[in-house]
Amino acid sequence: MEIIIQQLMNGLFLGSIYALMALGYTMVYGIIKLINFAHGEIYMIGSFIGYFLILQFNQWAIFSGATGFFIAMILSMILSAIIGVVIEILAYRPLRGSTRISALITAIGVSYLLQNSMIYFFSPDTRPFPQAITRKLYTFFGISVSNIQLLILGVSVGLMILLQIIVKETKMGKAMRAVSVDPDAAQLMGINVNRTISFTFALGSALAAAGGMLIGLYYNSIDPMMGVAPGLKSFVAAVLGGIGIIPGAALGGFVIGFIETIASAIGLSDYKDALVYVILIVILIIRPAGILGKNIREKV
Repeated sequence: MEIIIQQLMNGLFLGSIYALMALGYTMVYGIIKLINFAHGEIYMIGSFIGYFLILQFNQWAIFSGATGFFIAMILSMILSAIIGVVIEILAYRPLRGSTRISALITAIGVSYLLQNSMIYFFSPDTRPFPQAITRKLYTFFGISVSNIQLLILGVSVGLMILLQIIVKETKMGKAMRAVSVDPDAAQLMGINVNRTISFTFALGSALAAAGGMLIGLYYNSIDPMMGVAPGLKSFVAAVLGGIGIIPGAALGGFVIGFIETIASAIGLSDYKDALVYVILIVILIIRPAGILGKNIREKV
Protein backbone atom coordinates (compact mmCIF):
# COMPACT_ATOMS: atom_id res chain seq x y z
CA MET A 1 0.00 0.00 0.00
CA GLU A 2 2.83 2.37 0.87
CA ILE A 3 4.42 1.73 -2.54
CA ILE A 4 1.20 2.68 -4.30
CA ILE A 5 0.84 5.88 -2.27
CA GLN A 6 4.51 6.71 -2.93
CA GLN A 7 3.99 6.33 -6.68
CA LEU A 8 0.84 8.43 -6.57
CA MET A 9 2.81 11.16 -4.80
CA ASN A 10 5.53 10.96 -7.45
CA GLY A 11 2.84 11.17 -10.12
CA LEU A 12 1.43 14.28 -8.48
CA PHE A 13 4.78 16.07 -8.68
CA LEU A 14 5.50 14.97 -12.26
CA GLY A 15 1.94 15.74 -13.35
CA SER A 16 2.21 19.31 -12.06
CA ILE A 17 4.97 19.98 -14.64
CA TYR A 18 2.87 18.49 -17.44
CA ALA A 19 -0.05 20.58 -16.23
CA LEU A 20 1.99 23.80 -16.43
CA MET A 21 2.99 23.06 -20.01
CA ALA A 22 -0.45 21.84 -21.02
CA LEU A 23 -1.91 25.18 -19.94
CA GLY A 24 0.20 26.91 -22.57
CA TYR A 25 -1.07 24.58 -25.30
CA THR A 26 -4.69 24.93 -24.30
CA MET A 27 -4.63 28.74 -23.96
CA VAL A 28 -3.15 29.25 -27.42
CA TYR A 29 -5.56 26.75 -28.96
CA GLY A 30 -8.49 28.36 -27.17
CA ILE A 31 -7.59 31.77 -28.59
CA ILE A 32 -6.48 31.11 -32.20
CA LYS A 33 -7.11 27.36 -32.68
CA LEU A 34 -3.39 26.69 -33.16
CA ILE A 35 -1.34 23.83 -31.73
CA ASN A 36 1.95 25.51 -30.83
CA PHE A 37 4.37 22.61 -31.20
CA ALA A 38 7.26 24.97 -30.38
CA HIS A 39 5.98 25.13 -26.79
CA GLY A 40 8.26 22.30 -25.65
CA GLU A 41 11.26 24.25 -26.97
CA ILE A 42 10.26 27.29 -24.90
CA TYR A 43 10.30 24.94 -21.90
CA MET A 44 13.84 23.92 -22.88
CA ILE A 45 15.02 27.48 -23.53
CA GLY A 46 13.60 28.59 -20.18
CA SER A 47 15.71 25.97 -18.41
CA PHE A 48 18.84 27.12 -20.28
CA ILE A 49 18.19 30.77 -19.41
CA GLY A 50 17.84 29.79 -15.76
CA TYR A 51 21.00 27.66 -16.00
CA PHE A 52 23.15 30.54 -17.26
CA LEU A 53 21.62 33.05 -14.85
CA ILE A 54 22.34 30.87 -11.81
CA LEU A 55 25.92 30.30 -13.00
CA GLN A 56 26.33 34.05 -13.45
CA PHE A 57 24.91 34.74 -10.00
CA ASN A 58 27.38 32.26 -8.52
CA GLN A 59 30.26 33.87 -10.41
CA TRP A 60 29.30 37.31 -9.15
CA ALA A 61 28.69 35.90 -5.65
CA ILE A 62 25.18 37.35 -5.47
CA PHE A 63 21.73 35.81 -5.03
CA SER A 64 22.90 32.44 -3.74
CA GLY A 65 20.76 29.46 -2.82
CA ALA A 66 16.99 29.53 -3.07
CA THR A 67 16.97 33.32 -3.56
CA GLY A 68 19.16 32.99 -6.64
CA PHE A 69 17.00 30.19 -8.02
CA PHE A 70 13.74 32.13 -7.67
CA ILE A 71 15.20 35.33 -9.11
CA ALA A 72 16.60 33.30 -12.04
CA MET A 73 13.20 31.64 -12.52
CA ILE A 74 11.37 34.98 -12.60
CA LEU A 75 13.86 36.42 -15.11
CA SER A 76 13.67 33.22 -17.17
CA MET A 77 9.86 33.47 -17.25
CA ILE A 78 10.07 37.12 -18.39
CA LEU A 79 12.63 36.42 -21.12
CA SER A 80 10.79 33.31 -22.30
CA ALA A 81 7.56 35.31 -22.44
CA ILE A 82 9.31 37.81 -24.73
CA ILE A 83 10.57 34.95 -26.92
CA GLY A 84 7.05 33.54 -27.11
CA VAL A 85 5.68 36.92 -28.23
CA VAL A 86 8.43 37.27 -30.87
CA ILE A 87 7.61 33.80 -32.23
CA GLU A 88 3.91 34.68 -32.39
CA ILE A 89 4.59 37.97 -34.22
CA LEU A 90 7.14 36.60 -36.70
CA ALA A 91 5.92 33.05 -37.35
CA TYR A 92 2.21 32.79 -36.54
CA ARG A 93 0.66 36.22 -37.03
CA PRO A 94 1.37 36.36 -40.81
CA LEU A 95 -0.44 33.00 -41.18
CA ARG A 96 -3.44 33.82 -39.05
CA GLY A 97 -5.80 33.98 -42.02
CA SER A 98 -4.35 30.91 -43.74
CA THR A 99 -5.38 27.27 -43.44
CA ARG A 100 -4.83 25.41 -40.19
CA ILE A 101 -2.43 22.96 -41.83
CA SER A 102 -0.15 25.85 -42.86
CA ALA A 103 -0.01 27.12 -39.29
CA LEU A 104 0.56 23.58 -37.99
CA ILE A 105 3.49 22.98 -40.35
CA THR A 106 4.93 26.35 -39.37
CA ALA A 107 4.70 25.42 -35.68
CA ILE A 108 6.59 22.18 -36.34
CA GLY A 109 9.18 24.15 -38.33
CA VAL A 110 9.67 26.66 -35.49
CA SER A 111 10.12 23.73 -33.09
CA TYR A 112 12.93 22.23 -35.20
CA LEU A 113 14.48 25.67 -35.74
CA LEU A 114 14.73 26.31 -32.00
CA GLN A 115 16.06 22.80 -31.31
CA ASN A 116 18.81 23.01 -33.91
CA SER A 117 19.68 26.61 -33.03
CA MET A 118 20.28 25.58 -29.43
CA ILE A 119 22.32 22.57 -30.55
CA TYR A 120 24.41 24.79 -32.87
CA PHE A 121 25.14 27.47 -30.27
CA PHE A 122 25.34 25.36 -27.11
CA SER A 123 26.16 21.83 -28.38
CA PRO A 124 23.91 18.78 -27.92
CA ASP A 125 25.64 17.74 -24.69
CA THR A 126 23.76 17.28 -21.46
CA ARG A 127 24.62 19.88 -18.83
CA PRO A 128 24.30 19.46 -15.05
CA PHE A 129 21.77 21.98 -13.76
CA PRO A 130 23.12 23.99 -10.78
CA GLN A 131 21.72 22.65 -7.53
CA ALA A 132 20.95 26.04 -6.03
CA ILE A 133 18.68 24.43 -3.44
CA THR A 134 20.10 21.68 -1.26
CA ARG A 135 18.03 18.51 -1.55
CA LYS A 136 16.44 17.24 1.64
CA LEU A 137 14.31 14.16 2.15
CA TYR A 138 11.30 13.97 4.47
CA THR A 139 9.51 10.79 5.48
CA PHE A 140 5.89 10.73 6.62
CA PHE A 141 4.30 7.36 7.54
CA GLY A 142 6.74 5.54 5.26
CA ILE A 143 6.23 7.96 2.33
CA SER A 144 9.37 9.80 1.20
CA VAL A 145 9.09 13.31 -0.22
CA SER A 146 11.94 15.69 -1.06
CA ASN A 147 11.90 19.43 -0.60
CA ILE A 148 12.42 19.78 -4.37
CA GLN A 149 9.23 17.82 -5.03
CA LEU A 150 7.31 19.99 -2.59
CA LEU A 151 8.78 23.06 -4.29
CA ILE A 152 7.65 21.80 -7.70
CA LEU A 153 4.12 21.17 -6.48
CA GLY A 154 3.89 24.45 -4.59
CA VAL A 155 5.19 26.61 -7.45
CA SER A 156 3.08 24.77 -10.04
CA VAL A 157 -0.17 25.04 -8.07
CA GLY A 158 0.60 28.66 -7.21
CA LEU A 159 1.13 29.55 -10.88
CA MET A 160 -2.07 27.72 -11.87
CA ILE A 161 -4.05 29.70 -9.29
CA LEU A 162 -2.43 32.94 -10.48
CA LEU A 163 -3.35 32.06 -14.07
CA GLN A 164 -6.98 31.48 -13.06
CA ILE A 165 -7.05 34.87 -11.32
CA ILE A 166 -5.60 36.56 -14.42
CA VAL A 167 -8.10 34.90 -16.76
CA LYS A 168 -11.14 35.38 -14.53
CA GLU A 169 -10.52 38.68 -12.77
CA THR A 170 -8.37 40.95 -14.93
CA LYS A 171 -9.24 43.12 -17.92
CA MET A 172 -6.81 41.25 -20.15
CA GLY A 173 -8.25 37.93 -18.97
CA LYS A 174 -11.72 39.07 -19.99
CA ALA A 175 -10.29 40.10 -23.35
CA MET A 176 -8.76 36.63 -23.74
CA ARG A 177 -12.12 35.00 -23.08
CA ALA A 178 -13.87 37.33 -25.52
CA VAL A 179 -11.34 36.69 -28.29
CA SER A 180 -11.61 32.93 -27.76
CA VAL A 181 -15.37 33.11 -28.33
CA ASP A 182 -15.43 35.46 -31.35
CA PRO A 183 -12.34 37.48 -32.41
CA ASP A 184 -14.28 39.63 -34.89
CA ALA A 185 -16.95 40.59 -32.37
CA ALA A 186 -14.26 41.26 -29.75
CA GLN A 187 -12.47 43.61 -32.13
CA LEU A 188 -15.71 45.48 -32.82
CA MET A 189 -16.08 45.96 -29.07
CA GLY A 190 -12.71 47.72 -28.94
CA ILE A 191 -10.49 44.80 -27.87
CA ASN A 192 -6.99 44.76 -29.37
CA VAL A 193 -6.95 41.20 -30.70
CA ASN A 194 -3.24 41.18 -31.61
CA ARG A 195 -2.22 42.37 -28.15
CA THR A 196 -4.49 39.79 -26.51
CA ILE A 197 -3.05 36.93 -28.55
CA SER A 198 0.52 38.08 -27.82
CA PHE A 199 -0.32 38.24 -24.11
CA THR A 200 -1.62 34.67 -24.29
CA PHE A 201 1.64 33.48 -25.86
CA ALA A 202 3.58 35.36 -23.18
CA LEU A 203 1.62 33.71 -20.37
CA GLY A 204 2.00 30.21 -21.81
CA SER A 205 5.73 30.69 -22.46
CA ALA A 206 6.32 31.97 -18.92
CA LEU A 207 4.63 28.89 -17.45
CA ALA A 208 6.67 26.60 -19.69
CA ALA A 209 9.92 28.31 -18.62
CA ALA A 210 9.03 27.81 -14.94
CA GLY A 211 8.40 24.12 -15.65
CA GLY A 212 11.74 23.81 -17.45
CA MET A 213 13.67 25.26 -14.52
CA LEU A 214 11.84 23.11 -11.97
CA ILE A 215 12.46 19.92 -13.92
CA GLY A 216 16.11 20.90 -14.44
CA LEU A 217 16.50 21.30 -10.69
CA TYR A 218 14.72 17.99 -10.05
CA TYR A 219 16.62 15.82 -12.57
CA ASN A 220 19.87 17.82 -12.34
CA SER A 221 20.33 17.87 -16.13
CA ILE A 222 19.26 19.84 -19.20
CA ASP A 223 19.90 19.47 -22.93
CA PRO A 224 18.59 21.00 -26.20
CA MET A 225 16.27 18.04 -26.84
CA MET A 226 14.73 17.92 -23.37
CA GLY A 227 11.51 19.62 -24.51
CA VAL A 228 10.50 17.09 -27.18
CA ALA A 229 8.95 14.31 -25.06
CA PRO A 230 7.47 16.55 -22.32
CA GLY A 231 6.10 18.89 -24.99
CA LEU A 232 4.33 16.06 -26.77
CA LYS A 233 2.99 14.59 -23.53
CA SER A 234 1.75 18.00 -22.41
CA PHE A 235 -0.13 18.34 -25.69
CA VAL A 236 -1.63 14.90 -25.00
CA ALA A 237 -2.56 16.13 -21.51
CA ALA A 238 -4.32 19.17 -22.99
CA VAL A 239 -6.28 16.97 -25.40
CA LEU A 240 -7.04 14.45 -22.66
CA GLY A 241 -8.47 17.08 -20.34
CA GLY A 242 -10.28 18.96 -23.09
CA ILE A 243 -8.29 21.19 -25.43
CA GLY A 244 -9.10 24.86 -24.96
CA ILE A 245 -10.28 24.36 -21.35
CA ILE A 246 -7.82 25.57 -18.69
CA PRO A 247 -8.98 23.30 -15.80
CA GLY A 248 -9.05 20.39 -18.27
CA ALA A 249 -5.40 20.97 -19.23
CA ALA A 250 -4.36 20.95 -15.56
CA LEU A 251 -6.38 17.77 -14.92
CA GLY A 252 -4.90 16.10 -18.00
CA GLY A 253 -1.37 16.90 -16.84
CA PHE A 254 -1.94 15.25 -13.46
CA VAL A 255 -3.57 12.21 -15.13
CA ILE A 256 -0.54 11.75 -17.42
CA GLY A 257 1.79 12.03 -14.43
CA PHE A 258 -0.17 9.38 -12.51
CA ILE A 259 -0.23 7.02 -15.52
CA GLU A 260 3.55 7.24 -15.98
CA THR A 261 4.44 6.64 -12.36
CA ILE A 262 1.95 3.79 -11.95
CA ALA A 263 3.32 2.17 -15.12
CA SER A 264 6.83 2.37 -13.65
CA ALA A 265 5.61 0.94 -10.34
CA ILE A 266 4.13 -2.17 -11.96
CA GLY A 267 7.23 -2.85 -14.05
CA LEU A 268 6.09 -1.29 -17.32
CA SER A 269 8.52 1.63 -17.34
CA ASP A 270 9.69 0.74 -20.88
CA TYR A 271 6.10 0.98 -22.10
CA LYS A 272 4.84 3.95 -20.08
CA ASP A 273 4.73 6.24 -23.12
CA ALA A 274 2.71 3.71 -25.09
CA LEU A 275 0.37 3.26 -22.13
CA VAL A 276 -0.26 7.03 -22.04
CA TYR A 277 -1.37 7.01 -25.67
CA VAL A 278 -3.47 3.88 -25.27
CA ILE A 279 -5.39 5.46 -22.39
CA LEU A 280 -5.72 8.68 -24.40
CA ILE A 281 -7.30 6.74 -27.28
CA VAL A 282 -9.68 4.92 -24.95
CA ILE A 283 -10.80 8.13 -23.24
CA LEU A 284 -11.26 9.95 -26.55
CA ILE A 285 -13.36 7.07 -27.88
CA ILE A 286 -15.63 7.43 -24.83
CA ARG A 287 -15.42 11.25 -24.67
CA PRO A 288 -14.14 12.67 -27.98
CA ALA A 289 -13.87 16.20 -26.55
CA GLY A 290 -11.78 15.11 -23.57
CA ILE A 291 -12.58 14.63 -19.89
CA LEU A 292 -13.98 18.14 -19.31
CA GLY A 293 -14.67 19.02 -22.95
CA LYS A 294 -18.08 19.51 -24.51
CA ASN A 295 -19.04 18.16 -27.89
CA ILE A 296 -19.64 21.14 -30.16
CA ARG A 297 -20.57 20.90 -33.82
CA GLU A 298 -18.30 22.85 -36.13
CA LYS A 299 -19.31 24.32 -39.46
CA VAL A 300 -17.10 23.16 -42.30
